[in-house]
Order: sequence, then structure tokens, then C-alpha cells
Amino acid sequence: MATRSRRDSPRTQSTPSASATTDSKEPSRTGEKLQKVLARAGIGSRREMERWIEAGRVAVNGKTAKLGDRVDDRARLAVDGRALETAPAQETRCILYHKPPGEVCSRSDPEGRRTVFGRLPSVKTGRWISIGRLDFNTSGLLLFTTDGELANALMHPSSNIEREYMVRVLGDVTQDMLQRMVEGVMLEDGVARFADIQDGGGDGVNRWYYVVLMEGRNREVRRLWESQGLTVSRLKRVRYGNVFIPSKVKQGHWVEMERGDIKSLYQIGGLTPKDMARTTAKDREAMERQFGKRHGRGVAKKTGRS
Repeated sequence: MATRSRRDSPRTQSTPSASATTDSKEPSRTGEKLQKVLARAGIGSRREMERWIEAGRVAVNGKTAKLGDRVDDRARLAVDGRALETAPAQETRCILYHKPPGEVCSRSDPEGRRTVFGRLPSVKTGRWISIGRLDFNTSGLLLFTTDGELANALMHPSSNIEREYMVRVLGDVTQDMLQRMVEGVMLEDGVARFADIQDGGGDGVNRWYYVVLMEGRNREVRRLWESQGLTVSRLKRVRYGNVFIPSKVKQGHWVEMERGDIKSLYQIGGLTPKDMARTTAKDREAMERQFGKRHGRGVAKKTGRS
């Protein structure tokens, strides 16, 4: 899976730079490693955060940080002179969002288009971090977490997580085309292939297929079909790992993930599972309103294809 070279900026507010601050409080000697806390905030991987620390971009309690620093919950962190809000160390929150076409996966858009973050519930601390992306015209399953370390682990190329898509193709599809896309096709950024292709039915030149990818390169599903002279007219992600979109979660709606699915994501990422953060009454009410009735806490179930 292709790593993302560009990270969304952390939620920040202006603060004096490390050199202009005279706070004498030292970093903790018994807390967590600084790079781990930064990774959990969703800025980047631990290794990338180590490079940022070495470059002097990070401050702790007003002083330029150094590799080896540890911090506790009381530490005031800043990146590039702007304060950073971090998430709790032992709690996580994960939600499933059904993205409609016409939304971008960045926090803001210079063209003024709607972003996926605009429909998500608020969080008390930290921020929502997207686990992967979908392009503007693609709909379907998107996962969000408050644990940046989990997001980074799942987006790492070594994770090998299955992503299943439902795709409507315009054109005459032959068995030779399907075989080539499974064996591998050379695209501009390297060889790409589907791990599996299943016929989903259809009439005439419009047919549906279910395809599985093991990585997440930009527009990879569309480009593979286009390499065979075919056009993708609709594309929807229906599964990520073991998690499917529940049929009750319509486009533009979100649902809290259940404990078993969250634990599965941590296992796939090679991380120790964390406790689930409690959902607020306000968020439960908002979730219930989406489904048009009051039925208690909604969860993302493992279901069949939608």
C-alpha cells in the first residue's frame, strides 16, 4: 500500500516559538517517548517524528525537544511553533463513515468542496485521523480513529490489508482482460494487480464486479480497468479488512465501531489494543437520529456485501 507523503496538519493554535519562551519546566523522565506521542496525534510515523525532533521542529514546555525526551499528559507540545493537542494514551475511538461521491478526504479544500470531516462527531481531545483515503468520485467505507499510531500502522505498505470494492464497468469485458488484471499490469507507478475479481452481474455493456486490492495507491482500481480500455462508471469501497459497511449506514452517515472490530484493526497493525473511549450522550443521540429511531448504541457490524 502506498504511503501518504502528505499529512494533514494537526489541530493547532498560535503559540510562541521554542526559542522565545522561557518556561524552565523539563520534559518528563518517566512518561512516553515523545515520538510515540506525536505519532499518536496523527502527524506521521514514529520514524518521521524522530526526524522532526532532530530538525528542531518540536518543543516541549517551551524548549526545543531532543531525541530521548519523554513526556506525560501535562506536557505542552508544539510543532513548528504551534501548539499540538494530543489524544489520551490508553483510549481510542474508531468510527466507520459511509462516504458519498463529491467529498474530499482532506480537512479543507482550496476549491471549497465538502470534506468528509464536516460530518463527523466532535472529539473531546485529539482529532479524527483518516485510515486511508477515497478519491472525490468514489463512495463507500472510510475508517477514522483518534489514534494516529494505529492509522500509520494500517497505512504502512507491510500491512497487506484487503480492500474490497464494488465497481460498475462500461464496456465489453473479456476473460483475458480479467486474467491480465489479476496477473499484474504495468502502470505509471509500477505493477498493479487485483488479488481477486468476482462477477457481480449486470445487463449489456454495464456490468458489476467485486475486486480486491492489497494496497491503496491513488485511483488504482480505476487505472487498472482503464488499462484494458474500459471505463469505471461507479466505484464503492464495501470492505476494509474484516469490516463491511452495515446496510443501515447510508451515505453521509457514521457509526461507532464495535470492540471486536477495533481489536482486529490493532492486531492487523501489530499493536496492543487500547480501551474504547466512551461515546458521549450527544454523539449517541446524533447517531440515533441518522437511523431515524432510538435504538441504543450503534455499532459497525460484520455483515455481507451491501
